[in-house]
Amino acid sequence: MTPFVDIRRAEDRGVTSTDWLDSRHSFSFGDYYDPANTHHGLLLVNNDDRVAPGTGFDTHPHRDMEIVTWVLDGSLSHQDSMGNSGLIYAGLAQRMSAGSGVLHSERNESPEVPVHFVQMWVIPDETGIAPEYQQLEINDALLGGGLVTIASGSTDDAAITIHNKRAALHGARLESGAAVEVPDAPFVHLFVPRGEVTLEGVGPLHEGDAVRLTASGGRRVTAVEQSEILIWEMHADLSGG
Repeated sequence: MTPFVDIRRAEDRGVTSTDWLDSRHSFSFGDYYDPANTHHGLLLVNNDDRVAPGTGFDTHPHRDMEIVTWVLDGSLSHQDSMGNSGLIYAGLAQRMSAGSGVLHSERNESPEVPVHFVQMWVIPDETGIAPEYQQLEINDALLGGGLVTIASGSTDDAAITIHNKRAALHGARLESGAAVEVPDAPFVHLFVPRGEVTLEGVGPLHEGDAVRLTASGGRRVTAVEQSEILIWEMHADLSGG
C-alpha cells in the first residue's frame, strides 16, 4: 500500500445550517454529497455538531451502523426504542449499534447552554444484529494526557465495544507541548475538534481540521495549545481490503 497523506481543512467541510443546528460534515452526509468524499477506511460519518438550547434531533431511525457520540461541551439527552435514556456529557464514551433497526432521539435539554459533540459512524462486521447501547465514563483516564482507547472491536482495554474488529477510536486531551503518537495502521483518520496541534511531517492543524492517512502512521501529534484529538485506527476499508 502506497503511503498517502490527505489534509482536510475545517472550512472545506460540508455544512448543514438551520436555526438550531450547525453541523459540519467531513464526509458526504444529508444534502451534502460529493461522490469523491464518501468515507476513509471504515469511517463513513464524522459530523461536528452544535445544537442550540432546547432543541435537537427528534425520533428517527437507524440501521446497520455503529454510532459513536463524543461530547465536548454541554450535554445531549439520548432516548431510544430499546428503552435506554440518559445524558451524554464530556468524558462519557457512548455507542449505539443500530443493527436490525432502532429509533432514537438526541436533544439538548438545557434552556441556556449549547451542546457541541462529534458523531462518528462505522459499518459493523455483520448486518442485522440485535440493536445495542453502551456507555462508560472515562474522564479520569483522559486527564492523564495520553492516548485513550474510546471504542474498539478488537482490544480489551477500550471503554466501549463496537461490532467491527478492524476499527478503533482513540482520544486525547493534550496540554500545550504534550504529544502522542498516531497508531500505525493502513487507514487512520485524525480529527481536531478543539485547539491546535502539529502533526509530524504535515504541520499545523487547527480546530475542525482533519488528516486522512494511508499507511502513514507512527507520526507524532503535538499540542500547540490545550487541545483535544480523535483518531480512528482502521485495518481495512469498505471493500474489506
